Amino acid sequence: MRVLDRYMDALNDLDIEGHVETYHFPHFRFAGGKLAVWDTEEDAMPLLRATPDQQRAKLREVLEPDWHRSEWTRRDIVQGDDTKVHVVTRFERLREDDSVIETFDSLYIMTFEDGRWGIKGRSSFAP
Repeated sequence: MRVLDRYMDALNDLDIEGHVETYHFPHFRFAGGKLAVWDTEEDAMPLLRATPDQQRAKLREVLEPDWHRSEWTRRDIVQGDDTKVHVVTRFERLREDDSVIETFDSLYIMTFEDGRWGIKGRSSFAP
């Protein structure tokens, strides 16, 4: 759960580097009926090539005009062993007044590789 905490905290801080550091590569994302396979951090987040100010501005555009932060509302480990865990999640995108913009369900696949836990893949109903 600490990895998912860092993942969300970095997103809320608009810290793309910190966010992507929670991934393992290759990284897999199934959303919108398509499977994306990212071999590197820059494949996952091309914004890493931009300046930090440009990164934050672009990420805010992607998240929703009224987006203020996101938070987990559900994280349940449904399967796992000492090298892989499946976590069913739900998160909300929130406005500054804490009203909900959208809610998304996902399945995160966490793996223990190279001495650390990270997000190997996810199947998401988020865009």
